[in-house]
Amino acid sequence: MVMKIRISGLDNGTYTYDFEGNIDDIDLEEPFYDKYKTEVVLTKFNDQMILEASTISDARFSCDRCGIDYQSNVESKYKMVYLFRNVDEPKEEADITYLSRDTVNINITSDIRDYLILAVPMKKLCKEDCKGLCYKCGTDLNKSTCDCKQDEIDDRWSKLLELKNKFNTN
Repeated sequence: MVMKIRISGLDNGTYTYDFEGNIDDIDLEEPFYDKYKTEVVLTKFNDQMILEASTISDARFSCDRCGIDYQSNVESKYKMVYLFRNVDEPKEEADITYLSRDTVNINITSDIRDYLILAVPMKKLCKEDCKGLCYKCGTDLNKSTCDCKQDEIDDRWSKLLELKNKFNTN
């Protein structure tokens, strides 16, 4: 599905558009699955348009701390300014696109896809306070505690600990 908005002949004012479809319609793959929903608010003025888009989709992740698989919503929002100028072909800057006054439609499909991909969290956590796994025995600390001594120090770091203690006593 291509998300096109017809702007030719559009009067000044605010317009709302809703798009819905399968994620593969906009060339998204894992971790996204099932459907996406996009709400667009387009405000047109004489020489410019401001587009605000909000998209939500389901995704499957593996927790970076405990390793369990979980499902989550991924939400993206972005704003784009379209300026009408006498140009031969559309030009783009960061969040500004220059359009010819003869432009009939704007296609927001790739923007929706790109911003949804950028909304995937860097650190994927099944829950915000996930305790993860014990680094010694592998016990899931969200479900139980382990008997490992956590205050043991690796011998390779002992010299640094001595140096730290030396500076803390002065």
